[in-house]
Amino acid sequence: MNKNVASLINEQINKELYSAYLYIDIANFYADAGLTGYENWFYVQAQEERDHAMLFRTYMLNNGEKITLTAVDAPGQAYADYMAPLKLTLSHEQTVTASINNIFAIAYQEKDFRAMQFLDWFIKEQGEEEKNATDLIRKYELFGSDSKGLYLLDQELGARVYAPPSLVP
Repeated sequence: MNKNVASLINEQINKELYSAYLYIDIANFYADAGLTGYENWFYVQAQEERDHAMLFRTYMLNNGEKITLTAVDAPGQAYADYMAPLKLTLSHEQTVTASINNIFAIAYQEKDFRAMQFLDWFIKEQGEEEKNATDLIRKYELFGSDSKGLYLLDQELGARVYAPPSLVP
């Protein structure tokens, strides 16, 4: 495995763990507000991000690479309103997309074709993540200012269940 790519994937493991931590923080924010559907949505999202980290970890181990974990920063966000975490989520997912795209670009440059094939799933997944975040914002913009609309959105988000990724690295 190319060492530059391995180093970037190792960093990505830590980024995915931060993502999980961030989404737990957002889930806590919504739990404190009594919006248990939003809490559920972000808790499920945290589980998904943790599993992304584990997929990267497994890939590294399967390729004989050592993994170095670093401290996970505290999110440290104060949310002004119910929309703020939704906008933060989209921005964060765009940052993660850029990071994965960068790893893919380096893998391409280094002709690490196996890594490129592995990363392809994550590139597709990030498209889904950004769409989900955009959809949350749009629905809140349309219905969130109305208490009945917010209630129905919260109920909808409460129905989300966790489905582990089917990808085996």
